[in-house]
Amino acid sequence: MVERDRAFAEFVEVASPSLRRTAFLVCGDRHKADDAVQDALYKLYLAWPKVQRVGNPFAYARRMVVNAAHDGGRRPWRREVSIAEVPDSPGRDDFAAGHAERDVVLEALRALGPRQRACVVLRYYEDLSVEQTAEILGCSEGTVKSQSARGLETLRQAIDRAQPKCQAL
Repeated sequence: MVERDRAFAEFVEVASPSLRRTAFLVCGDRHKADDAVQDALYKLYLAWPKVQRVGNPFAYARRMVVNAAHDGGRRPWRREVSIAEVPDSPGRDDFAAGHAERDVVLEALRALGPRQRACVVLRYYEDLSVEQTAEILGCSEGTVKSQSARGLETLRQAIDRAQPKCQAL
């Protein structure tokens, strides 16, 4: 049991930053991302002996995180209501430092549907192949290709609409 816990703790230490980034990009909220990672790591710990025997625990964990991020929105007690306007707006210095571009991309990602967002994040941020993405999401390669293409087009349109706003500042 001690060796199992040590191996799991080492895995968590190495994999957590990447899993948190993926969860954040999939669900668009740091707190929800942390919850998704914690849910996935809890379930992973329970299945740790089997996962170690099968191999590639990182791929298994990433799939669990994506599934947890999708499932989190379905639970009624986790649904939150967003407001239309942020109470405090950033100053000009924030935009000059490149935050505007990052915020535009993150906002555009939030506008995507869950499946498109997951495909875009796994394919282009995590740099996974079509086959790996299809395996993680449990869908066909054709679905990954079409969802990625639609997601990228939606991102392009959202970013193009937001660019004049950023340049005006």
